[in-house]
Amino acid sequence: MDTSGIDALVSQLNSAAAIAAGKTPPQPSSSTADFAVALKGAIEQVRTVQEHAKTQTEDFQLGKPGTNVQEVMISLQKASLSFQTMVQVRNKLTAAYQDVMNMQV
Repeated sequence: MDTSGIDALVSQLNSAAAIAAGKTPPQPSSSTADFAVALKGAIEQVRTVQEHAKTQTEDFQLGKPGTNVQEVMISLQKASLSFQTMVQVRNKLTAAYQDVMNMQV
């Protein structure tokens, strides 16, 4: 799973928190569009991994040739891990949003 989008989100959140705390001067950027694109890409990637796992599971259940239990289990674990990662990123983003909203200006 490519985590470059998540890394970009974390760096943007860190820079926003630093700006809000007055540690660095604000720099113009298109972070809103970048954030939306990165988030949409990460969600799409999780969806793709889950669809692949579902397809492999269905193929194994139907007894299609070329599918084995090892590949199905690995695919299911990848889907589970990617979903858990997405949930944790969502939790961090929610916490960061709440921190920013609770800051006194």
